[in-house]
Amino acid sequence: MMRNVFESSVIAFQALWAHKLRSLLTTLGIIIGVVTVVGIISIIQGLNSGFMNQISSLGSDVLYIDRYPWVMQGRDWWEVRGRKRITLRQYDYIKQHATLASRVIPQVGRGTSVSKGEHSLEGIQVMGTNEYGLQAGFGPSDVAEGRFISPIDVSRNRMVIVIGHKVATTLFPDSDPLGEWINVGHGRFLVIGILEQQGNFLGNDMDSNLYIPYGAFAKTFGSWRSYTVAVKVNDPGQMEDARIELTGLMRTARRLKPREQEDFAINTQEMLQNFYNNITRGLWATAIGIGGISLLVGGIGIMNIMLVSVTERTKEIGIRKALGATRWNIMSQFLIESMTVCSLGVGVGLGMAAGLAMAVDKLTPLPASISMTWAGMGMGFVVVIGVLFGLWPASRAAQLNPIEALRYE
Repeated sequence: MMRNVFESSVIAFQALWAHKLRSLLTTLGIIIGVVTVVGIISIIQGLNSGFMNQISSLGSDVLYIDRYPWVMQGRDWWEVRGRKRITLRQYDYIKQHATLASRVIPQVGRGTSVSKGEHSLEGIQVMGTNEYGLQAGFGPSDVAEGRFISPIDVSRNRMVIVIGHKVATTLFPDSDPLGEWINVGHGRFLVIGILEQQGNFLGNDMDSNLYIPYGAFAKTFGSWRSYTVAVKVNDPGQMEDARIELTGLMRTARRLKPREQEDFAINTQEMLQNFYNNITRGLWATAIGIGGISLLVGGIGIMNIMLVSVTERTKEIGIRKALGATRWNIMSQFLIESMTVCSLGVGVGLGMAAGLAMAVDKLTPLPASISMTWAGMGMGFVVVIGVLFGLWPASRAAQLNPIEALRYE
């Protein structure tokens, strides 16, 4: 059996080599289809991996009480734009009454400038928070040097600051930032810590962030801004219970009547994940649709070349049948040839898709990766398309009358 397969494959390659241009044009549809499907899917998989790694820092056990929902569609913005800000009084109420929370963390931020001597940076994000600020996600998980904000810093509204890695290297290229004073907006702050290097998060440079006590933030930048309240839940299994509890507490804190609509949002990591999945679902459908059409065209091309091959080799088929070849021998010969043509298209397509993914990964900000799963599915294409579109020509060859085939000129 293996010998017959090998011999049939050799004959198939000889037939392809004898008609190189025709074979190339035949496999072109398969190549385009494989490159399209595997190329787009490799980019989507790379994006999925990068996105999930980034939003994992938000924490699956953290709820974010905010003025607006993170995901808005259609006219949602016009319906929520007039909402009242979330205040420190409401943060205090949540902190005192939330029974399922292990941490309640206020967050308020704005863009500002920062400078030290002749060195300065513009467009830096300064965050006002408490001693648990690093547990709320959206940033580094620990301090590389020095310390983070302490409860005493928060209670006394001390003018202390923890700076990101980029800020430290820019303002202090040749010295140690710890214990130095820097200008942030119109205030002066003492550097007490340097954050771990973090990189980008959803397009934002996290190494340019600054953290100060939220009371010091109010003194320096004003207390009129709306806060985000991050609530770390005791048990991830209690997320829904915690959401219900926080909804009730916020309605009370904001003095909403029973029939009044909620004028705040409770956001979760899952919301961003679902929104992202909805976007990539369209890309999946596009990739499969375009690739499917290309594979269909390629399959029809394979069928066409196999029908031509049957016609050209009619006398050969007659001789083989006269020498004792069965219908299955003839049929398997042409099916193997069909799958050989398809395998060439899939192999070239996978190689080009891998090269495309590597180029995208190295030359652009988009991550891309090809998994062995898709390579295995490519081999599945060989079997399915080769058999599906080679079946009719192979059956036609097997049904030829040997006497009439020998007379064919």
